Amino acid sequence: QVQLVESGGGVVQAGDSLRLSCVVSGRTFTFSSWTMGWFRQAPGKEREFVAAIRGNGGGTYYGDSVRGRFTIFRDNAKNTEYLQMNSLKPEDTAVYFCVGKMRNAWLSPERAEYENWGRGTQVTVSS
Repeated sequence: QVQLVESGGGVVQAGDSLRLSCVVSGRTFTFSSWTMGWFRQAPGKEREFVAAIRGNGGGTYYGDSVRGRFTIFRDNAKNTEYLQMNSLKPEDTAVYFCVGKMRNAWLSPERAEYENWGRGTQVTVSS
């Protein structure tokens, strides 16, 4: 059983920055083999792809609404991925979910591709 636990959410003002973390733990897994990512869901909206990163950190992919403002990265020695969010906007307000998969290295924007999900952390951006 593998667990994904997010942290770092909070309430900030528009233009501020925030960094989310996701620690992955479990009995038998190799974090560096996992493709990781982030999704988010705002009230009344569908879950939206934010970003993904390959196991070795060599490839990343971003959703259109965050490209250029958010950066995904990881520390395989710490079994942790991060999402650095800059120039936050009120429309970034959402619950942010950490996701992971080990079946392939495709940087997919599709929810169904990721078999492991965290419980989410709330990010609120006030105007």
